[in-house]
Amino acid sequence: MARLKVTQIKSKVGAKHNQRESLRSLGLKRINDVVVKEDRPEIRGMIFAVNHLVKVEEVD
Repeated sequence: MARLKVTQIKSKVGAKHNQRESLRSLGLKRINDVVVKEDRPEIRGMIFAVNHLVKVEEVD
């Protein structure tokens, strides 16, 4: 199964509550934090909610 490398590139300060919660659920706490997650619809939805705050790359 494909995996996604998610990097937080912008601060969550000033973001909406649901966007802050999506970052927390992804495991991102500060700028330049990196997590690797399975490519699932739930994860894609969280990434879509914060796509302006993160950078996403596909990893094998």
